[in-house]
Amino acid sequence: MYESESAQSRRKRRPLTARRTLTAVGATAALAVSLTACGGSSLEEEGGGSGGGGKLVIGSAGFTESQIMAELYSKVLDKAGYSTSIKKLQNRELYEPALEKGQIDVVPEYAATLAEFLNAKKNGPKAEPVASNDVEETVTALEKLAEPRGLKVLSAGKAVDQNAFAVTEAFAKKHKLKTLSDLGESGEKIKLAAGDECDERPFCRPGLEKTYGIDITDVDPKGVGTTQSKQAVKAGTDQMVLTTTTDATLDDFGLVLLEDDKGLQNADNVLPVVNEKDAGGKKAADALDKLTRVLTTKDLADLNRKVDSERQKPKDVAEEYLKSKNLL
Repeated sequence: MYESESAQSRRKRRPLTARRTLTAVGATAALAVSLTACGGSSLEEEGGGSGGGGKLVIGSAGFTESQIMAELYSKVLDKAGYSTSIKKLQNRELYEPALEKGQIDVVPEYAATLAEFLNAKKNGPKAEPVASNDVEETVTALEKLAEPRGLKVLSAGKAVDQNAFAVTEAFAKKHKLKTLSDLGESGEKIKLAAGDECDERPFCRPGLEKTYGIDITDVDPKGVGTTQSKQAVKAGTDQMVLTTTTDATLDDFGLVLLEDDKGLQNADNVLPVVNEKDAGGKKAADALDKLTRVLTTKDLADLNRKVDSERQKPKDVAEEYLKSKNLL
């Protein structure tokens, strides 16, 4: 699920997870024909842009959370009077150009990561970062980059999927840890399970040492949030693991997240991004905003767990959640 080390090594300040993967892919053109069959310029004529109903294509990336979000978007838009379908693409290199072209109309996105993706497209891979831990500033920067591409950024909600650090419950209890600041003040030596690029990433080892004063003795390159990484922490071989805020399996390993109380991580709040021409109407925005307002980080983790651990279908999980929130 996580992006390749070569892709990670080209970036700074961007999350490691393949949930927002920036792996270089050259298959965009090959998908254009099949996507046009599902969406494309005909969507405006069918009423998507006017907000009065019509056909909309929801884009989904190739990981659990994105697939669940696509199902959620599809169902709330269906209720609003649209006829929707879901097109699964593997990563942002494929779905973002398709969104610009109107071959898909709506995608679930992450504010900071998309902002940096579009920043790199416009200004090059070494561009000065525009995202930060302030969600309003990050969304504003994203809007400025998205609008010239014909994309409309809808409101961000409380749900955040960003990098996070976890320790065992026993370790947290023994050293009275709730935050990363607590860990730094404890003086405990930490072997960190993460990707090998953690040694250079500002949000990883350098940030933990500089921002929190955490004494990291070594980075164990077992990957970001992998089973091997979490098992190493559970077994005591490592003391902390780099994972994400919506990791659905932390409980299975007896792990708890430590709060990023000084805001080391960027604001990767979940939000819908739409093609302005085909899906920029008020009716679609209102339908999606109803979901955005109620969805939380904990909700996302629970939804991920139901699919990844309990083997439920994303469609069924989405429907159950929306009914529980009186959105269906």
